Amino acid sequence: MEECELPLIDLSVLKNGDDDEARKLDCINAIAKASSGWGFFQVVNHGVSLELLSKMRNEQMKLFQAPFEKKASCGLLNNSYRWGTPTATCPKQFSWSEAFHIPLTKISDESSYGEFSSLREVMVEYAAAMQELAKLLAGVLVMNMGQPKELLEEICDENTCFLRLNRYPAFPISPEIFGLVPHTDSDFLTILHQDEVGGLQLMKDSKWVAVKPNKNALIVNIGDLFQAWSNDVYKSVEHKVMVNRKVERFSIAYFLCPSYESMIGSCKEPSVYKRFTFGEYRHQIQEDVKLIGHKVGLPRFRL
Repeated sequence: MEECELPLIDLSVLKNGDDDEARKLDCINAIAKASSGWGFFQVVNHGVSLELLSKMRNEQMKLFQAPFEKKASCGLLNNSYRWGTPTATCPKQFSWSEAFHIPLTKISDESSYGEFSSLREVMVEYAAAMQELAKLLAGVLVMNMGQPKELLEEICDENTCFLRLNRYPAFPISPEIFGLVPHTDSDFLTILHQDEVGGLQLMKDSKWVAVKPNKNALIVNIGDLFQAWSNDVYKSVEHKVMVNRKVERFSIAYFLCPSYESMIGSCKEPSVYKRFTFGEYRHQIQEDVKLIGHKVGLPRFRL
């Protein structure tokens, strides 16, 4: 399979208070161009320390090494453990993975960590760093469409966002099994920290391409809500994870989400999509998965 390197964007000019307006504009334009052309890009000098990323990875690996019964026990990390795909009716709907999908509001809850107490301090710091980075990037994308950069801060905060810790076990039987089935993300944007194993693939020019891992970069991708809000200027691109036959893979995703009551409308008229709340969108996705086994997403809301 063709391997690609995502657009690489240096955020130092935005993070360090640089007064060079030309460099700032170049950075903003690069983010907007990647968001509309690829729907994916990677960032360096993003303000999240490599030490913190390493500590988070080590804590994540310790967590997933625990016995299944302990991970699935009621109460651990807000009972957020997930494995496989309970709704799958055939192999192409099944994800060979396990994950903890944790609301940011529950991360500081000491009572839900049990013996994994060292994870709490690291995850609180990690979530705060990711939230700051997500707001910076979202602000850039909103401003690029001529809107005030604080627009999303009113509807996206720690009460609505999530962290997802992922593990994709090795699967020696077949190289064709999904670690995560093809999908688009249902949020505004996602920030992904992955290891060097590889496996992430995205749809580019009507074909699947493999994303080359970069240990120093974080991956950012546009979600459905930003595509709807931007009137299809920014693209929420289909992607998937393929498992490795010999080596397990780890990643951590931060999801920038609004409250379920938040109304999603276009930033300009005429709108491509009808207005909907995030709750309505999530409900439609769940109904589609129950009925036909996969997410339909934005086409359901196109005018």
